Formats: sequence, structure tokens, C-alpha cells
Amino acid sequence: MMPLKDMNPTRRFPIVTYGLIAINVAVFIWELSMPEAQLAQRFQELAAVPANISANPFSAESILDMIRSMFLHGGFEHIFGNMLYLYLFGDNIEDRFGWIGYLLLYFISGFVAVFAQVIINPASTVPMIGASGAIAGVLGSYLVLFPSVKVRGIIPLGRVSTMQELPAFIVLGMWFGLQLISGFASLGPEYQSGGVAFFAHIGGFIAGVVLTFVFMGIFPQPPVEERQQKLYERAERHSF
Repeated sequence: MMPLKDMNPTRRFPIVTYGLIAINVAVFIWELSMPEAQLAQRFQELAAVPANISANPFSAESILDMIRSMFLHGGFEHIFGNMLYLYLFGDNIEDRFGWIGYLLLYFISGFVAVFAQVIINPASTVPMIGASGAIAGVLGSYLVLFPSVKVRGIIPLGRVSTMQELPAFIVLGMWFGLQLISGFASLGPEYQSGGVAFFAHIGGFIAGVVLTFVFMGIFPQPPVEERQQKLYERAERHSF
């Protein structure tokens, strides 16, 4: 399923989510300005390379590489998919935890994602790029906080596609299940050549789930009555 909209209103403007999207898009435009060979060299210099991270996991350079990796992308499809998921699900996490908690969850999930992939393939010299690990943390958080919220999206059925609404726990649960299946299927000597970092997705998602339970006890949550009112308003707004 390709999600297009979640039926989940927010109380505040998601400035951090939009800011993250803007930075990612700006960096991608910068990438497009370079020839392919030069861009590949930039990735090698600026992104997180598992072999380098495993050699010096907590050095300042490794930390910078991991942060920079979260804003680099490998093509239009890569950045479009990541930004779509961040746009759809990030605003509600920002709304629930505020900008400080949201950024902590985003970047900690991104760090965990990198380390998860490094553990699986510590000798790889292929640069890791993309915001997928950090965004996976956002998805894990959304699953914990809003499992029953309806998500509208397109389900491809061969040559025909249909628009459907499914609960978030099904949409995000299927996404995580696909990462698990693809991750274990990708294990093997040929994986040294690169590809999708599925274990980064898995690690980021699990980090988001764990951090959400921790943050729910730290950051003030809206009263039960307010959450119920929001649910009522959402049902009224989207009933037809």
C-alpha cells in the first residue's frame, strides 16, 4: 500500500517536520548539481561507511557521517518515498512530543539504524545514505501512539489500483514485516555490493517504538478528554 493521507488532525503547525523535508530537498538539489562520479565520491567522503563506523564508532567524524547520511539520497524515488512517509506521519509525532522530543526520537532512531546495519555488515565500504532509518523511528512511534487511525492509500492489484482505508497498525505492521522478510533474505556474500539497508529500517523502527514508551513518561501528553475530542472531530470531518 502506498499511503496518501492519515485521518489524524494535529494541534499545532508541524514546523520541524516541514523543516526536515526542506533540508532534505535542498541537499538533494545540491546532489543533482554534481556529475555522477563526483557525487559518488562525495557520498564516500560525507556518508556513514560501515567499515569506518565499526573502526571508530563514537568518534566525532563517525557521528558527523551518520548525521550527514540522514540528509543524503540516491535518487528521485528514494527521496520521494522517504519524504512522503515523513510528511504523512511526522506531524503527529511532533504534535504529541513537541519539537525537542520529536528531534530526539528522529535522530536517535537514525543513529540506532546506522549501528544496526553496521552490526550486520561491519566490513562494508558501501556508503549508507537516506533518512529511512530515522523515518522508520517515526513510523514505529506512530504505531504505538495511533494504531487505530485510518490511513488512506493506493493498493496495487496487478494492472488495477484501488483506494482503500486501513488502520495504521495494519499499514505500518505490513511495512515492518516486509523489512524483516527482505532483511533476512538479503543476507549473503553478495550483499557487500550494496542495496537497501533493511536492517537500518528494522533498527530505526524498533528504536522508535522503545523511545515512544520512554517519552510518554517524560513529555506531557494531552488529556484523555482532549484526545477523545480530537477523535470525534476527525470522525466528523472524514465521515461520508
